Amino acid sequence: MSSQSRFNQLSFRHIGTDFTGGLTAAVVALPLALAFGMASGAGPVAGVYGAVLVGFFAALFGGTPSQVSGPTGPMTVVMAGVFTSMQAKYPETGLYLGFTAVIIAGLFQIAFGLLRLGKYFILVPYPVISGFMTGIGVIIIILQLGPLLGHGGTPSLMAALVSLPDWLLAINWQELALGGLALAVVYLWPARWNVWLPRPLVALLTGTLVALWLPPEAIAIIGDIPTGFPPLHWPVINLDVLGELLYAGVLLAVLGSIDSLLTSLVADSMTKQQHDSDRELIGQGVGNTLAGFFGGLPGAGATMRTVVNIRAGGKTGFSGAIHALVLLVVMMGAGKYAAHVPLAVLAGILIKVGLDIIDWPFFRRLGKLPMNTVALMLLVLGLTVFVDLITAILVGVFLSNLITVERLTSIQLDSVHLTDGTNASEKGRPTEEQWLESQQGALLMLRLKGPLSFGVGRGLRRRLSSQMSHQTMIFDLTGALLVGTSTAMILDELIQTEMANGRDVLVVGLSEKTEQSLARLGTLDTLGRDRIFTSFEEMMSYVDSRPGLTAES
Repeated sequence: MSSQSRFNQLSFRHIGTDFTGGLTAAVVALPLALAFGMASGAGPVAGVYGAVLVGFFAALFGGTPSQVSGPTGPMTVVMAGVFTSMQAKYPETGLYLGFTAVIIAGLFQIAFGLLRLGKYFILVPYPVISGFMTGIGVIIIILQLGPLLGHGGTPSLMAALVSLPDWLLAINWQELALGGLALAVVYLWPARWNVWLPRPLVALLTGTLVALWLPPEAIAIIGDIPTGFPPLHWPVINLDVLGELLYAGVLLAVLGSIDSLLTSLVADSMTKQQHDSDRELIGQGVGNTLAGFFGGLPGAGATMRTVVNIRAGGKTGFSGAIHALVLLVVMMGAGKYAAHVPLAVLAGILIKVGLDIIDWPFFRRLGKLPMNTVALMLLVLGLTVFVDLITAILVGVFLSNLITVERLTSIQLDSVHLTDGTNASEKGRPTEEQWLESQQGALLMLRLKGPLSFGVGRGLRRRLSSQMSHQTMIFDLTGALLVGTSTAMILDELIQTEMANGRDVLVVGLSEKTEQSLARLGTLDTLGRDRIFTSFEEMMSYVDSRPGLTAES
């Protein structure tokens, strides 16, 4: 990050607009934090504490000046599973074990940033991101169907699907009406008013006010919410579930990193600035570590809150910090009012969040996209919903890399030219073609161009195996721009095979790095320095002076 960007990160020059942006973002964040807290199973206060701690410290130590962080849908889905699993095994300490996973995730993110891994998290292919984000949206929607229909929610997707028929047979129409009202508000509230009165807040207030006119026993509400600053909770380590905690920590760290850095790209496009990926990961890690210590949900860069902050004037890290402080002040005295918020209203707000996460543009283009792209996205979507997120990401990235390697190999093989001079002439080097042709098939030349990946090896072997009549093999590497270790090993194997078959081998145009790679493998010692030439002309003179290498022998 440049010095100017660092200055903008915490500049007092924009404190007025930062205050406006932070205040507006806090208004948007409050109902979402309450909803995410309830959905996670840790309670609404955990969502607000997460918004305060992650939002404050990620803003101060992060690398995206105008980004606002806090609990997000993907992180909440994972935490709901973690809390459910830990509390089922250890009812008394399960909640604290879940927060220990949050601390582990934060430490992993700090390590990612210190190791400068930030640039790799945004290299995940688009179909993979689309698939797992859509899967998360589907999970959020399904999990909120219980509260929306007037039944107790469940953090387990399969349990929700099993219970859905029973829920539909016993709908609480009053709660469904409240949830439908909240959903209608977040969809229909005019965009021009959204800057001053954000949709989630309007839905929260409208639904709560309507619920006050209904019989209290007919509506499920949040209930008592603790006020004040959260107490410190030291991490709880249980060796029986240590592996599960580490797995959850890695999953949260990877998911939070991807979520945050994608939001950073959105912020960059709006502000025309350049974020620092590694510093952002460190800031997110600090925030999540402290959130775990104080019983807060893990968070990440939140796209909607970041966009609201930027549009309201937020320019530096102070806007995100102000957003967190406003939430803290609210929690100091407004807990008793938030206790009356109906769960069905929060469900309606979260269903809108889930619908927003789904990649609808991808589905609208299904008929226009390549079949392998569509299949990859749908596979990742299915794995996300029915298996788990980290399996979905790993399988998706693995398969997409295989597809990429196959495509690159095909492109690179097109730049491989194998000729004995009797086939079609290569444009641009007629003299060499004519010279090869004069050797009457005794010399075969393999010319490599451009960057060469390890996937080219099998194609080269297949091409050479079909050529058996030549006496001398020429490897022309003059145009080979990048020969890595894997390609060097393939070249070594091809050279060794040609020599084992009794053929003479000549190498032309070794770059300095390629020469170093082949020297480390011992190829050049086996070949002999007298078989290595700097130019094609030098090699032609050598062959012409050695009749034993040509057909004239």
